Amino acid sequence: MKQYSIFYLLIGLMLASVGFCACDDDDTYADQKEREHKAINAFLSKGTCVMAEDSKDTILYVPPIKVISEETFAEQDSTTNVAENEYVLLSATGIYMQIVRKGRGEKLAHGESTKVLNRYIEFNILGDSVQTMNKSLYYVAVPDEMTVSNSYGVFTGSFVSGVMLRNYNASVPEGWLIPFTYINLGRYNSGTDDIALVHLIVPHTSGTTKAQSTSGVYPCFYEISYQKGR
Repeated sequence: MKQYSIFYLLIGLMLASVGFCACDDDDTYADQKEREHKAINAFLSKGTCVMAEDSKDTILYVPPIKVISEETFAEQDSTTNVAENEYVLLSATGIYMQIVRKGRGEKLAHGESTKVLNRYIEFNILGDSVQTMNKSLYYVAVPDEMTVSNSYGVFTGSFVSGVMLRNYNASVPEGWLIPFTYINLGRYNSGTDDIALVHLIVPHTSGTTKAQSTSGVYPCFYEISYQKGR
């Protein structure tokens, strides 16, 4: 009888230890959001610099960021001071946005749909690495393409071709659509100043399907240009 008691006692201790380990390893959604929040705050205060391993050229450089309110943003005619590296915090989504260039042309009007060409860099803030991009010689003639529609100020879009479509799916993330409220869409003319350019810090809730994955959420920094397609 004593042998059976010892046997069951050992089994009980083993199961208890497994239970404790499971609790220690359990990464809740609240934990993931807290980790994302801390990563974004660290990115705001420190910025980042990413160098190409082969050439040591700078792929991405973001200095420390000055955050302004939506009220200040509105007072500045919906612009951000690039010299001071200002980003506006859009409180409804938690997205931080810097409008580097508003671009020439016109805003996408209500009831209008159009093709938009994009060149971009996607930096995983939590992973501290460039995740996807098409701003390279390899893709120089092949920008990403999406169709975008405006219905009473609500923008929807689908990727038609490009790196984003191959890596994620056709649905354009909310973070990519937010700038359409503020930028103009024009075609490339004689210089890059013709094309709208924005910087975004996008929490997982407004990001890609992978950023919202149950295996672990993450925020991304984006540099995206917007050009009207044909």
